[in-house]
Amino acid sequence: MHYEKELDRLNEYQKEAVLDESNACVVNANVGSGKTTVLISKIMYLHYVKNISYRDMIVLTFTNKAANEIKERLISSEGSIPMYELEGFGTFHSVALHLLKDILAVEKIGYTKDFLVIEPDEELDIAMQIIREEKLLIKYKNRLKKRLEQVMSIVKEEQKISRYNDEIFKLVALLKEEKIRQNKMAFSDLLQNANILLDDYKIERSWIIIDEVQDSDKQQLYFIDKLKSLNTKLFAVGDPNQIIYSWRGSALSVFYTLKHKYDAKELSLPINYRSSSSILEVAKCFLQSGSSLIGIREPGSKIVVKNQYNPFNEACYLVDKIHEIHKLGVPYNEIAVFYRMQNQSKVFEDVFLKNEIPYEVSMKKTIRDIPVLNWVIKLLRFSVNKNDVSSGIYVLSNKNYGEKITELRAGEIVKEQYIDKSKLFTKMKEFASECAGVKKSVEIYNYFEFDKYIGPTASTYREDKDSICTLLDIIMEYVKEKKMMFLDGLTNFINSSALYGVNILQKNINSATKSVKLMTLHASKGLEFSYVFITGINYGLIPLQTRDMDGEEEERRLFFVGITRAKDYLELSYYTNPEYHRAMPGESRYINMIPQQLIQRDEVKSEVVNLHELKKQIQEAKTEEKKEASLEPVNQMSIKQVNHIKYGIGKVLKDDDTMIEVEFKNYGVKEFIKAFSELEFL
Repeated sequence: MHYEKELDRLNEYQKEAVLDESNACVVNANVGSGKTTVLISKIMYLHYVKNISYRDMIVLTFTNKAANEIKERLISSEGSIPMYELEGFGTFHSVALHLLKDILAVEKIGYTKDFLVIEPDEELDIAMQIIREEKLLIKYKNRLKKRLEQVMSIVKEEQKISRYNDEIFKLVALLKEEKIRQNKMAFSDLLQNANILLDDYKIERSWIIIDEVQDSDKQQLYFIDKLKSLNTKLFAVGDPNQIIYSWRGSALSVFYTLKHKYDAKELSLPINYRSSSSILEVAKCFLQSGSSLIGIREPGSKIVVKNQYNPFNEACYLVDKIHEIHKLGVPYNEIAVFYRMQNQSKVFEDVFLKNEIPYEVSMKKTIRDIPVLNWVIKLLRFSVNKNDVSSGIYVLSNKNYGEKITELRAGEIVKEQYIDKSKLFTKMKEFASECAGVKKSVEIYNYFEFDKYIGPTASTYREDKDSICTLLDIIMEYVKEKKMMFLDGLTNFINSSALYGVNILQKNINSATKSVKLMTLHASKGLEFSYVFITGINYGLIPLQTRDMDGEEEERRLFFVGITRAKDYLELSYYTNPEYHRAMPGESRYINMIPQQLIQRDEVKSEVVNLHELKKQIQEAKTEEKKEASLEPVNQMSIKQVNHIKYGIGKVLKDDDTMIEVEFKNYGVKEFIKAFSELEFL
């Protein structure tokens, strides 16, 4: 039997977890220990050996990627599985969406089955519209998104008192009513509404299986509890060392809660198969107390610690390093560059693009990131949901697309249903009846006459048209794959795109090209690469400055996650001149926490220079410059030229005892500390 071969590949710890049939079992899975393999083997064991239908299981993950990986592995083992069999497999939000659409009575809370899912930003748009129309007193609107999250979690009436003495709770009540009126649910509503309806409806399933359980917040733990009946068995896998989302509500107490609430048996997966033992030894320095990490691979090379002058210098260095690695036969997609903040990617993108290094920035992007598609998706949302007033108003009053009428006028047309006042409004109103049977994306494009509304004379016309055509093609392919009627498939797509985004934004590289991955430490979770470069290990970046010990512990766990993505080679770097707000020059304490025998140092040449004194001198020099009323123009005859190993030949613009400023043909103006410049005067 195929499954028996799968079972034979497992080690003793993995096999024990797969075969365990306790009423509740929590598996503490070390990083790189085969967690996904165990999850899939568990599902296959229950299905093939215990004859439990896939429909009798609920499998919860935290990412769509993880859910798809599980489904794909199961489908490949059987050849094909009807999609309805795996409807209970997905992220917490997608499973809640399935329950609300297909099982639970949403009518009890004022919704209809064709409700649409909206992103947090769209929920914020509705809230701002309510504030304007109702003239509510709301303070700190720049932090409204966060404030709404906080007050929406308050259930007890006696606690609903605004700390800022404004009308925030009235806003929440009106927002809830408006979402019901427009037949929309935000992400948080999916779980919250499912939990409310599960009070009166019990989902009878034999097993609940949970991936990355350590990331569960209170709402998700409540969801698990509502799904679990007396006869339901629970199997959860996670790693407390990888809790990096405590700002979202997950906490270290999750394992404790599950173990004690359900009297769960605790097992472990201690063996790491991914990283060399040298990398694991470094990772151990950042483990929380009491944890163990066992590796079976050879030591491999030492960890490289490199001192870079600034991010630009590092980007240039990485160009050469990556070319060198690639020439050894390593695919680009086995190389990753990590950083702490998303804005750090820009310098790498610019330099990699100029030097023809194929790269991909890993970042969750949605249709909202492309203005024309944000407009089109709202147009489609209103076309399938006439109660979606805010989308209808947005489409008609957009400044760049559509009829570009005023928001006030758009509101009158949408709310009063003035069909004869707007041709585009009429198109949206009649879409369901006119386009129910479309087969090709061009039919949708022509029906809405998009050429007229995206401006044939606009500079962005061609790009906008290509984006719309690509989106419509994706929609038609989605409907075809789901084997649904067009309008049902379109609604399904709109909800799916709100939950997961649509990856149509990568334009800098051919989609078929293997590329270097640029990503934040948060985005690296769950991935692995042969070569990993973690950049900017300066205090204020890695780690960020935190308010308390909990924040500091999370920064350590985040760094641990980054380290353990590396299989064969790990390089850590810090900046002499980090150039980022609140980042301090020089290595952070994380570098000093690593035993010297595990690392290979690659320092700047001038180690004897007192950097603090230099910084003081630089500031004094700049202050003197500002005091000068004007600068004499540079005499063209006196222009000096210099040669730089990376930037080539450039002309000197400014030169004093401490600093030198040079303009390079392809790289622009660069400023150097003379002690580190390595410039050759010509």
